[in-house]
Amino acid sequence: MVSLGLSACTAQYRTHGYTPSESDLQQIVPGVDTRTTVQEVVGVPTTSGVLNESGYYYIESEVRTFAWQAPEVVNREIVAINFDGAGVVQNVSRYGLEDGNVVPLSRRITRTTDGEISFIRKLFGNIGGLTLSQFAQE
Repeated sequence: MVSLGLSACTAQYRTHGYTPSESDLQQIVPGVDTRTTVQEVVGVPTTSGVLNESGYYYIESEVRTFAWQAPEVVNREIVAINFDGAGVVQNVSRYGLEDGNVVPLSRRITRTTDGEISFIRKLFGNIGGLTLSQFAQE
């Protein structure tokens, strides 16, 4: 029973995402390889550039969880592969936490303040709330 209590107080580490190994990245030749050959060599990217399909980004994060504390990112690596307008590799870069700030990766969801009110309910809710005097011009 004591070992169970002590095991709850040890930090847990989880890795999320994927970054290609340095040996895989050495196979990519700027000015020669294309989007297709990059995917064949290192795999499909975690995400890609929004503007003009400017690049592929491979992201790997190591998260530490300890007891009741909020999870903490202890390591993050990003491999950025940039392409020119023709889809040919321009540059391959690797970034880590030492290169900048931790950027939280999350999905944004727009929440409404009206809860679960349906369109029909909103429509009928307005009936009777308007009077002809509100439309009369003076």
